[in-house]
Amino acid sequence: MAQGQPTKVKKKKKSVLKRAAQSRQRGEVNRANRTRVRTAMKRLRTAITAGDPTAASNLLQPTMSAIDQAIAKGVLHENTGNRYKSRLAVALNEMKAKATK
Repeated sequence: MAQGQPTKVKKKKKSVLKRAAQSRQRGEVNRANRTRVRTAMKRLRTAITAGDPTAASNLLQPTMSAIDQAIAKGVLHENTGNRYKSRLAVALNEMKAKATK
């Protein structure tokens, strides 16, 4: 289903209407969780590219926590979330290594 498209219901059966409503609500929650994770990752990446080690270090823990919550809620697959966390940590460590030289 395309993003932002409402669930289309052809039948007027009570269980079908209920299922469509649940699907809509779940989609909104998933979208909010996905947005929260993407925003946190974007902020961390911005701090890393700016070369600000203190800001990046402060953003690392909330970003990792947001990714873990998305994994727990089923918004992200576990391997995908772990890959994101790994790449962000590697980028942060490289930035810190360059800053100390």
